[in-house]
Amino acid sequence: MAAQATGRRRQRKTRIVATLGPATSSERMIRDLFHAGVDVFRLNMSHGGHSDKESMIAAIRKVEAEEMRPIAILVDLQGPKLRVGTFAGGRASLRQGTAFRLDLSEAPGDDTRVGLPHREIFDALTPGTHILLDDGKIRLAVETVSADAAGCRVEVGGILSDRKGVNVPNAVLPLAALTEKDKRDLAFALKAGADWIALSFVQRPDDVAEARKLVAGKAAVMAKIEKPAAVGELDAILELADGVMVARGDLGVEEPLENVPVIQKHIIGAARAAGKPVVVATQMLESMIQAPSPTRAEVSDVATAVMDGADAVMLSAESAVGEFPVEAVRVMDRVAERVEREPGYLGAGQTRINPNATAEDAITAAARQVAATVGAQAIVTFTTSGTTALRAARERPAAPILTLTPRLKVARRLSIVWGLHTVKTRDVVSFEDMVGKAKRMALRHAMARGGDRIVVTAGVPFGTPGATNVLHIAWVQGNELEAVGS
Repeated sequence: MAAQATGRRRQRKTRIVATLGPATSSERMIRDLFHAGVDVFRLNMSHGGHSDKESMIAAIRKVEAEEMRPIAILVDLQGPKLRVGTFAGGRASLRQGTAFRLDLSEAPGDDTRVGLPHREIFDALTPGTHILLDDGKIRLAVETVSADAAGCRVEVGGILSDRKGVNVPNAVLPLAALTEKDKRDLAFALKAGADWIALSFVQRPDDVAEARKLVAGKAAVMAKIEKPAAVGELDAILELADGVMVARGDLGVEEPLENVPVIQKHIIGAARAAGKPVVVATQMLESMIQAPSPTRAEVSDVATAVMDGADAVMLSAESAVGEFPVEAVRVMDRVAERVEREPGYLGAGQTRINPNATAEDAITAAARQVAATVGAQAIVTFTTSGTTALRAARERPAAPILTLTPRLKVARRLSIVWGLHTVKTRDVVSFEDMVGKAKRMALRHAMARGGDRIVVTAGVPFGTPGATNVLHIAWVQGNELEAVGS
């Protein structure tokens, strides 16, 4: 990826994640989605096979090379999804107040019972535990439990069909964080060069630790917060994960719906305080699966996530199987850009994060303040590991952030982070080289013009990961681009 190319710079700071699927698997659609505003492509391992994903990844990398902009690939593992067995006739009717049994039998179910092929669940159940079926549409209360069955009472009835999902909101289930399928999918994703790995149904910090051990630094790890147990362990999970996702689908099943907006704000605030990227996902523009325009409520939902300071907002079925995937991305792009133009955007609902008592945080916080004071047109960060750039984004400065890194892998990972325009370029070797490159790249990427000021942060010695100890104010001259080198 040539440093000389300007590439496509987003005018908004909030990033867009789009899920690829049958509606958007072609190279042409991936290119159209990128042009519409996608920064990160999500591959959902719950659907399709490895060959499908291989062709998607190849198309993404081709578009990346053409556009000369780093694009992140997020592989979302299925996780230990719990499902009931099958029914004679494919479905059963559960009536309120009647008895219903979950057991380990593989025999087809009926109106009185069905198989639940997860022995470990019965070990975690106690009388009084509630079990939700089919995304919470059906609610059971456990009355009796044995090693291989649970006798329940139907509190909310309905029609239950084959292999519908099971949620147990108030229990930490003794399930492995990664299933055998997840491990196969993870090996595939790492070999294919995925930038982010998303973990589904995280319950405890150990789940993240197990995944990090397997990933071994080859990708960044994102914990999906979709269970009450994970909300309760959020700080510990954030310490281990590289980022988090507010996965509102299952979270809205296991938590009362009125709790979800408050939890979303809490997760965004905690992630920002930790300096970790946070993605808000699920049903953001749900009506656009079948309609060319969203509802007003959906637009407000996207706007709220942007206003709260989320790093990224995500499309799921809207872009994977929807009839209007490109239009959905354009709506997100317009909404985010409009919200960010509001004069009070960075203050409305966004808590100012106090820097930690470290030299690195002090320099980064000062960069935001200095840029505002002197009217700098951009903050330029040099980073080897991405840490300096993450600190800069954590401050949520009004000035755009130009991030320069010699590592393509780092540039791709940072594509999901708020406000960063990341460029892969040669590393610098001296202070004079740093200042000169910062000015040239700010000009080349239209983030400054002759006569403008920029604020530069870096770590010395150059190339030392995580060390941010230099802050410099530089004047940009119109002839900087005439200098040799990039």
